[in-house]
Amino acid sequence: MREITAETIEKQVIPLCLTAAYDLPEDVRQAIARAADSESSPLGRSMLNQLIENYSIASKDRVPICQDTGVAVFFVDIGQEVSIVGGTLQEALTKATAAAWSSGYLRMSIAEDPMFTRKNTGINGPPIIHINLVSGSKLKITIAPKGGGSENMSRMAMLKPTAGAAAVADFILETVAMAGGNPCPPIIVGVGAGGNFETAPLLAKKALLRPLGKPNPDAKYADFEKMMLECINDSGIGPQGLGGRTTALAVHIEHCPCHIASLPVAVNLNCHAARHASLEI
Repeated sequence: MREITAETIEKQVIPLCLTAAYDLPEDVRQAIARAADSESSPLGRSMLNQLIENYSIASKDRVPICQDTGVAVFFVDIGQEVSIVGGTLQEALTKATAAAWSSGYLRMSIAEDPMFTRKNTGINGPPIIHINLVSGSKLKITIAPKGGGSENMSRMAMLKPTAGAAAVADFILETVAMAGGNPCPPIIVGVGAGGNFETAPLLAKKALLRPLGKPNPDAKYADFEKMMLECINDSGIGPQGLGGRTTALAVHIEHCPCHIASLPVAVNLNCHAARHASLEI
C-alpha cells in the first residue's frame, strides 16, 4: 500500500487551482482561434479576438480569465493501492481551495446556506468532489472550476424511453436556445444520457473534460455530436449572444446503461472559459 499525505495533496493542488484560473487549456485556445478565423460575422469575429486577447493577458499577468472564478469541482481517480494519511482527502482539497482562492485573489463564490442567509463561506468551499476508485497506486486530481452563468443554464430531463435520439436532440437544442447569450458563448455542450436521475448530470459534466472536439468512440454518438454542433451553430446566437456562426465549439456526449423504463438526459453548458487542469501524484 502506497501512502500519500494529505499535506502533499494540499501543497500540489494549490498551484493546480491557480493554473486552472489563469491558463486556458491549449485545445480550447486553438478552437477559439480557429473560430475567429472562420467566423463570418464582423461583430462575432471581434468578440472572439477579444477573448483571445483576454486569455493572453490572464496568462501573462497571472490574473483570472473570468471574474467568476467558480465553484471548485474536483474529479479524483484514487488507485486501490493508495492510502491517504495525516488527514482526509476532503480536508486536503478544502484547505487547498481556500489557500489558492485567497493567495490568488480569486473571487469567493460559495454561500453556506442556499435558501435563507446566503452567507459567504469566505473560503470558496467546501469544494465539490467526485471520486472514482481505479486500479494502481497513483492519485489523479482534475479541477474544473465552474462559473454560475453557464451552470445556471444547464438542465436535466427524464424523457420517455421510446422518445429516442430525436427527443434528446430537441432537448439539447431547446436548452441552448433558452440559454441564449447567458452562458457566454461560444459554449461547450456536455450531454449525459443514461444511468438515472443523479448519473446523467454527472456524465454531462464529465463530458466537458474530454479534449475539445474529440469524438465519442461510438460512431453513432460521434455522428450525433457532429449533427448537434451543426444545428447549434445554425441558431445564429453567436459569440457572446451577439450573432454569428460560432455558438458552440463542441458537443460532447457521454452515455451509460439505464433502466428500460427511463431515458435520463442532462445538458451541462460551459462558457468559452472551459477551465480545467490535472496532476498525478
